[in-house]
Amino acid sequence: MSAESEVPRRGQGRSAEVLPALRTDPSPVKKWVHWSLWAMPGVLAVVYVVVSVRLHQRMLTSGYDLGIFEQMVRSYAHGDLPVVELKGPGYNELGDHFSPIVATLAPFYRLWPSPYVLLLAQAVLMAAAVVPLSRWALEALGPVAALIVGLGYGLSWGIASAVGFDFHEVAFAVPLVSFSLCALGQGRPLAAALWALPLLLVKEDLGLTVAVIGLLIVWRGRRRLGLATAVVGVVGTLLEVLVIIPAFNPTGRYPYLNYVSEGSGGFASLVYRSTVGLVAAPDPKPVTLVLLMAPTAFMALRSPLVWAAAPTLLWRFSSNNSLYWETRFQYSAVVMPIVFAALIDGLVHKPVDQRLLRHTLIVVAAVTALLLPPFPLLQAVQPSAWHTPARVAAARQILARIPDGATVAASNLLVPQLTGRTSVTEFGMPGSRPDPEWIIVDTTAPRTFPVGSEQQAQLIDEAIAQGYRTEARVGEYLLLRRPLRSKAARPSSPQAHQADRSRASGAPAGPPVAMPSPNKAPISPPISWGSVPTGTNSGSWKIAARSASG
Repeated sequence: MSAESEVPRRGQGRSAEVLPALRTDPSPVKKWVHWSLWAMPGVLAVVYVVVSVRLHQRMLTSGYDLGIFEQMVRSYAHGDLPVVELKGPGYNELGDHFSPIVATLAPFYRLWPSPYVLLLAQAVLMAAAVVPLSRWALEALGPVAALIVGLGYGLSWGIASAVGFDFHEVAFAVPLVSFSLCALGQGRPLAAALWALPLLLVKEDLGLTVAVIGLLIVWRGRRRLGLATAVVGVVGTLLEVLVIIPAFNPTGRYPYLNYVSEGSGGFASLVYRSTVGLVAAPDPKPVTLVLLMAPTAFMALRSPLVWAAAPTLLWRFSSNNSLYWETRFQYSAVVMPIVFAALIDGLVHKPVDQRLLRHTLIVVAAVTALLLPPFPLLQAVQPSAWHTPARVAAARQILARIPDGATVAASNLLVPQLTGRTSVTEFGMPGSRPDPEWIIVDTTAPRTFPVGSEQQAQLIDEAIAQGYRTEARVGEYLLLRRPLRSKAARPSSPQAHQADRSRASGAPAGPPVAMPSPNKAPISPPISWGSVPTGTNSGSWKIAARSASG
């Protein structure tokens, strides 16, 4: 008998022998649980939509990253390469990350050019990942276990963090990994390989995840299929990192290699980060690792399927960007279906008695409940999420003054409100397109990425000195407009500068100042954010700019 034939299929085998109580629930309970399982993907999708859409409606989404991905999809929808103006004039996103699968959203965006298309797609994709997990748990462990496992994944902190932070290409990876590992656990290695291969189109590092899935297929007895899958995964990642992305990148190289380079500590620092530093305190890495396994009561460690998380955790924890180590943002989303598939696999292929199984499911449910409050999904039922602040109405009033098709430099949280109808860049971002027709900034935002409040005020003064005039000020929002091209070279008077600065700051204009001689008035060059303001380290700008989108 081959090794593959010994693998229980469709949830049958050893698990059925140790779980009779869970498979013989009272009829009313069993029917309710079955209905809950059918409804679960839809309910989760609605929760994800509510959280992400309300964040956008309250203007809490950002240019980095929702604006970036909308510009990508918008370019694809018009038949172009994925140009992202937020990263520079004419910047091709294929030179930063290889994520052509995002183009599948282009037809929907063409019909409805809105960031909501991306947010809705992300909600549906991440909710779809619960289907194979809950179905496998139902067949192998019974309805109660399936309900707990499904909710454990659907409400997990890794998914919540991704849903609560804009849109990302990893939304495509989550269901692909889920279907692949569930197929492998159920003894369908060919289906596992076919579900895994499209990960190569999601992001360049996921080819290594494909390779690990190939090795797991070898472990389960299909040597040729597994080795072929592993080779395709490794070769795919190498081609994307060493050939495709450098071909589109302005520097001719993969831009994230420096994240795992020697860094400020030299070679010794690199060795430390790649070994002991992967789990060493006081970094947040040990906390992240514990939180990744805790939702499965650490039972995921019983299954070899958990090794599929190794490539993602390796590149994150060996990086010199500390944001990759944390529980925030989207970085842990792809790990969630892995650990829950490993949980089911560990319970199916390594027998446990009913008492231990019940205790495991109780811990899974308890940890899921305990980790809900610190993460974004609970916002769906919080009154604050349904209250729209007055500042949002003020922002919409001033944004309405900007015509469609205009070039705009905007504050980070205002960018996603404009990406669908203008050519928008981040105000203050080095390398952005110079001389935008409009500048709109939030002058009191607590988060002023990519510049601090003092630097932002300095850039506003510089823009006014270049001839930009205050078009409107509503609340904390300031709208500046560039003068007509024919007058751009003509310097504005000091009186006008002073009046505009006063309107920009909300203060009354002061007394007029003496006019200098026209022949001595300097003609300033076009305003550009290409130079880093005084006191700002250019390297930190690059890390900050890419930390969210990386």
